[in-house]
Amino acid sequence: MGQMELRKKAEDLLQKLTLDEKIGMIHGAQLFQTKGVERLGIPALKLSDGPMGVRHEFQPSSWQTIGYSDDYVTYLPCNSALASTWNRELAKETGRVLGEEARGRGKNVILGPGVNIKRSPLCGRNFEYFSEDPHLTKELAVPYIQGVQEWDVAACVKHFAVNNQETERLWVEVEVDEQALREIYLLAFYDAVTKANSYTIMGAYNLIKGEHCCQSEYLLNDILRKEWGYDGVVVSDWGAVHDTKKAAESQLDIEMSVTDNFDQYYMAEPLKEKIQSGEISEQVVDEKVMRILMLMMKLHMMDDTRKSGAYNTPNHRQKTLEVARESVVLLKNEEKILPLSKEKVKKLLIVGENAECVHSNGGGSAEIKALYEITPLMGVKTLLGGNAEVKFVPGYVRDEKQEVSDTNWQETSLENGGGSAREQSVNQEAQRKRAALRQEAAELAAQYEYVLFVGGLNHEHDSEGNDRVDMKLPYEQDKLIQELLLANPNTVVTFVGGSPVEMGSWVHDAKAVVWSWYAGMEGGNALAEVLFGKENPSGKLPETFYKTHTDCSAHAIGEFPGDTKVRYTEGVFVGYRYNDTYEVEPEFCFGHGLSYTTFTYENPTLVEKEGAYYVECDVTNTGKTAGKETVQIYTAPVERKQNEPVQELKGFEKTHLLLPGECQRVSVLVEGTIEKKNLRIGSSSRDIRLVIESR
Repeated sequence: MGQMELRKKAEDLLQKLTLDEKIGMIHGAQLFQTKGVERLGIPALKLSDGPMGVRHEFQPSSWQTIGYSDDYVTYLPCNSALASTWNRELAKETGRVLGEEARGRGKNVILGPGVNIKRSPLCGRNFEYFSEDPHLTKELAVPYIQGVQEWDVAACVKHFAVNNQETERLWVEVEVDEQALREIYLLAFYDAVTKANSYTIMGAYNLIKGEHCCQSEYLLNDILRKEWGYDGVVVSDWGAVHDTKKAAESQLDIEMSVTDNFDQYYMAEPLKEKIQSGEISEQVVDEKVMRILMLMMKLHMMDDTRKSGAYNTPNHRQKTLEVARESVVLLKNEEKILPLSKEKVKKLLIVGENAECVHSNGGGSAEIKALYEITPLMGVKTLLGGNAEVKFVPGYVRDEKQEVSDTNWQETSLENGGGSAREQSVNQEAQRKRAALRQEAAELAAQYEYVLFVGGLNHEHDSEGNDRVDMKLPYEQDKLIQELLLANPNTVVTFVGGSPVEMGSWVHDAKAVVWSWYAGMEGGNALAEVLFGKENPSGKLPETFYKTHTDCSAHAIGEFPGDTKVRYTEGVFVGYRYNDTYEVEPEFCFGHGLSYTTFTYENPTLVEKEGAYYVECDVTNTGKTAGKETVQIYTAPVERKQNEPVQELKGFEKTHLLLPGECQRVSVLVEGTIEKKNLRIGSSSRDIRLVIESR
């Protein structure tokens, strides 16, 4: 059905609606649902959180789970894990899984993906986002959205815009210059609505130019509607609206919130009263309802051709495993200590709480009910198959006391500015326990030939509503790692987490360091396969791993988290753009990731095809193990201006699985202008293999 036909059908329905019925369609009537109009066959619009899978079912007007036994779903790798694959096809497959499961659960709108830029490593929701780089973000977000929407489910790309911290997220005003706004923070949103045709978009909590994003004339009308020509539905974040007139007239279509005072939402009875008094034209509401009706028709919500969907299928589990495998990043591997040999390992000591910790039930709106979750400990034991003795000791305990509460965190999420920095508590009893656990682990490590440490973060640190205060490993893990390495220099250090951590006190002594994100229900299996060489790691970092957070430009020359305002004075110099321009040495650079094999890059050429430019080069597997490589293209201005980084990622392509000795001619589309720019071809931002000089 064409756009004009959709609009005509929507107009016909619109004429039959009363004001009350129209008002009911533009605000929440339940926590995740609007009102339908039964007499006209207009269904309610059902929404769900979806950063890592379709969220479990809540009571209609309370943040308490219903307790169904049929809302277990596939637990997807977080977007940071997906970004580490640098694989567009896997991004599309992930979107397809999410879309099919959302449809199978009867949802119409899935709230994701999050495409906010990782401005600081301390943002609590970074694990929900892709990258510090807008090009990598958009190149994965577009196929992800397309995959979701193949299933007659609307993706809701979020959070529009410059929502890069949780601290005071409801009230903090962002000051950012126009160049940085356009080149860094809006780029992924632009592609999401113009290339992926994301049917819906979610406004952010924070303010820009003195207005909350969900009622910002500048963002929603001037940029989104007029400049980009967006005709989809704009949904507020939950509780992000603060003024009836501004929200109604700013192109926001649906207001949602965390409270159960549904009739008192700003775009409920207060809006009706302003229309009846003549302060606001009813035409404003008509435009919103028109877009909602057209959305419903695109999703086939009012005909019998809609796809049915499914969830927890074997195919879905297989796809999560494929993503998890390619998301593992081998950061360091001296003396080729990895991979471990399944045949040689007869006794293995595993240390660290994250070896047996499950993560699917945390993270704020990313929480889900996973059908299952394979931990690293389970993955290793499964792979070894009972032919080796595997001993586990925790090595550390948490400071935090798990308190049982009848109140869901979301009920109070609008209090205290909507977010804060989480200070690490000091629990002397826990410290004493950890000292004893460290001693136990170190003594055992000296007795074992093979030791695997599995630590990192959890959703008490990577979580909506909280930012970290620094990058330090919690629970004195640094001390534990140091003692393990002293007792056994061959200890393999492995992390699970959603944000980078400081490694400086021990990283030079560690021979092998492996990073695994919140990698979904098959994450433990994938990690085990990489550690034991069943899979060759091909993950590349989608963000810089700093030595300390103060090296990051948001902290060095900008502000994070600010106070009532946060000033992005670093401009476009975000992540590697800052590091490479101002010669900041990271612990591990953007794009970094090792393999169990080696690759050569040869014979670079620049090819023009139909007005576009492609960099081509030969990539050869020169090692003894089959593997994949990601070719990264950075453009570097010959005569750099003051507001230009020394280089920017403008293209990438991942090879197929190359057998030993196999060569692939890789062709990479270079985005943007290449005039007066050198084209740098590399395996990371700091590992440039070839250069094509400016013509």
